[in-house]
Amino acid sequence: MLVEAVKRLLGLKKKTGIKLIVSCEKLEKRVALLENNRLEEYTIERETDRNIVGSIYKGKVRNIEPGIKAMFVDIGFEKNAFLQFWDAIPAALDSGIETINRAGGNKKKAPRITHKDVPNIYPVGSDVLVQVKKGPISNKGPRITTDISLAGRYLVLMPFNDQFGISRKIEDPKERDRLRTILRELDVPEGMGIIMRTVGAGQRARYFVRDLSLLLEQWAQVQSGMDQKQAPACLFEEPDLVERTVRDFLTDEVDAIIVDDAKSVERMQDIVGHISKRAKKSIQHYTGAQPIFECFGVKAQIEAAFHRQVWLPCGGYIVIDETEAMIAVDVNTGRNKGAKDMEKTILQTNLEAAEEIARQLRLRNIGGLIVADFIDMKNRRDQQAVYQRVKDRLKRDKARTHVLPISQLGLMEMTRQRANESLASTLFMPCPHCSGKGVIKSPMTMSVELQRSLHSVMRKHQESIHEIRVTVHPDLLARLRTDDEDHLIDIERRYAGRLIFRADPTFHQEKFVIANAQTGEELKA
Repeated sequence: MLVEAVKRLLGLKKKTGIKLIVSCEKLEKRVALLENNRLEEYTIERETDRNIVGSIYKGKVRNIEPGIKAMFVDIGFEKNAFLQFWDAIPAALDSGIETINRAGGNKKKAPRITHKDVPNIYPVGSDVLVQVKKGPISNKGPRITTDISLAGRYLVLMPFNDQFGISRKIEDPKERDRLRTILRELDVPEGMGIIMRTVGAGQRARYFVRDLSLLLEQWAQVQSGMDQKQAPACLFEEPDLVERTVRDFLTDEVDAIIVDDAKSVERMQDIVGHISKRAKKSIQHYTGAQPIFECFGVKAQIEAAFHRQVWLPCGGYIVIDETEAMIAVDVNTGRNKGAKDMEKTILQTNLEAAEEIARQLRLRNIGGLIVADFIDMKNRRDQQAVYQRVKDRLKRDKARTHVLPISQLGLMEMTRQRANESLASTLFMPCPHCSGKGVIKSPMTMSVELQRSLHSVMRKHQESIHEIRVTVHPDLLARLRTDDEDHLIDIERRYAGRLIFRADPTFHQEKFVIANAQTGEELKA
């Protein structure tokens, strides 16, 4: 510990192999976290899709639904925000925070508020101060809370919660004692609380004093807006990706932040300069001709990581399917069949899959219910090892996760906090050909459907129309000219008509048009 303290004082630190690569383009900003050149986290923010999670609004209650214990609040979006009753009452600190008694404690406790009190506190038409805890997802509006918090570099300020806390991720007992002392000495206004973040470990007291001062200034601006602005109105906007990168990612563990935009470098250094001059040196400007993500091998890793099938080092692979209800992950041995001991092979594959699953959840920003189907393990000790590996790898995830042991069916269930749309939802849109199903009808299926339609059309117009033009996709036409030619000749003979086929490569594979060859009029079955 003494050696580490001396190194910190001298501005020396052990290299961790962790780098942040930041790409700033006109339409999109991207941040990639590399650990020993391996992609571990990936974030995108686009100009038109700013992150609103953490932003504070003055909203107006539009309607209350006692049946679902929730209300809908207008905060200025197309869809009203969703406020559950339990998000409208003061919340206790979660289990990841150690509660600290404040200096001069033993104050009177505020009267306890229950779900039944909420409709009376916030009647329809009343103004309410809320913070977005989950952004709009799919066709749902934002989810909000009245439990307001402002995140700084080292502290989180809670204006309506007078609890003090320290992150349990700071494990050193001596350091925790030192931070408790600092925490109690901070001049926090009555009725407010603070949480010391993990990055506060090893920092001097003056950094916390400065951070608290900045947070109190931000809160004063929110209060001013609450008094002056009419609902709905935004009172505090969560910083953009560049600023959040400095706040949330720049720790002592990060060797360097490498940015390809001079203005962003200057802005980052200015933000960091108020906190640590030493950390300022870690922000570097990339001036190479090659795109920054290509130079550091990020592009190739992104392309490999976001396939439905992800290969493991041992030769096995996992398959990830996102559905509306849950995320399904299947683990397979793949090419990993060389070991004589099958149990060892299965355990090795499952352990590597456990690590990759935890990584993929972060990379893809997927959440909700996740079910992983590991390869069956007979040994209970092996099952426990895989379960523990998943838990250990999820510790670095900033989103809250909950994992259950492997069930008798070989399934592991887990949940991951879902604050925003998944990365796939940001990058992709439903396929216009398959409408998001991932499959289209085969040429044989389409041939069967076309022949049925021809029977109906030609029977209907048997006396009046004798030449019919059929326009189809080239793949279907290829099938009609080979495998199904005899069937089409039979149809012509049966209805004494002539079929003329045309291929149109612009057609959807499932589209065909039957028309009068003379007039061009489309004929319906």
